[in-house]
Amino acid sequence: MPAEPTALAGPEPDMVAVRTSRAWRLPVFPLSVIAIFLALAVVAPLLGLPDPHEQSLRRRFKPPGWEEAGSWTHPLGTDRLGRDLLSRIVWGSRVSIAAGVVTVLLASAFGAAVGLAAGYYGGRVDAVLMRITDATMSFPVILLALILAVTAGPSFTNVVVAIAVVLWARYARVVRGQVLTLMQLDFVAQARIAGAGAWRIITRHLLPNTLGTLLVLVTLQIGYVIIVEASLSFLGAGIPPPTPAWGSMIAEGRDVVTSAWWVSLFPGLAILLVVLAFNLLGDWLRDTFDPKLRQL
Repeated sequence: MPAEPTALAGPEPDMVAVRTSRAWRLPVFPLSVIAIFLALAVVAPLLGLPDPHEQSLRRRFKPPGWEEAGSWTHPLGTDRLGRDLLSRIVWGSRVSIAAGVVTVLLASAFGAAVGLAAGYYGGRVDAVLMRITDATMSFPVILLALILAVTAGPSFTNVVVAIAVVLWARYARVVRGQVLTLMQLDFVAQARIAGAGAWRIITRHLLPNTLGTLLVLVTLQIGYVIIVEASLSFLGAGIPPPTPAWGSMIAEGRDVVTSAWWVSLFPGLAILLVVLAFNLLGDWLRDTFDPKLRQL
């Protein structure tokens, strides 16, 4: 008796459900880390922590509370001026996270506008805007920040401006490439036939279809900006003392890293956790918004 032909069946319903649930499962670790640091940054004045600027040479280089010579009054120890390290890390989170969010919002808004204009109008407009974008991407952020620090002095505003002036080009490139793809689709041609103007097509059709990509890039770039801000503060071109900043805190402990390891270690761990959390969240958003990856 001949065997019955075997049909090519698609994936089992149970497997599809499993893949869908995995794609939309919230990333607990990155969201928890980000939520904790955001909460600490917001409620820092209400936590009853010691003044991050209060100095006392009698308690300088106090080790963490679990060490033999440590005290739980200062759970993470103190720095060379006797300032509480936990308090400075918590208050420093306000600076680092604020710098990351503000810089990325400014850069993404301007870069998205440039990318939308270049992709929609094309021709000479596209050529001019993309040459400016290429020139901007070739300029090092650190050098620009150092120039601003020398001419205008290190400050929060200068750090944000220095990074945003260079960072917008990345958003312009990504958005422009996506807009060029969208311009080939039927719904844009139909909108033009219906009499829609450039502003309506850009704001109602092109921009909404780029928001998913923008959201992923914004999430990934926040971690990058935090690292750049910490690097500038480490070099003395970022947030000026005595304002707590994770980068400058690491710099303060580099000369005593063998004897007072906690001064640099704990701010470094804070940077590691926050940047890793934003990167993992960005990867999850990319996988969620990309239908090709969801089908794997």
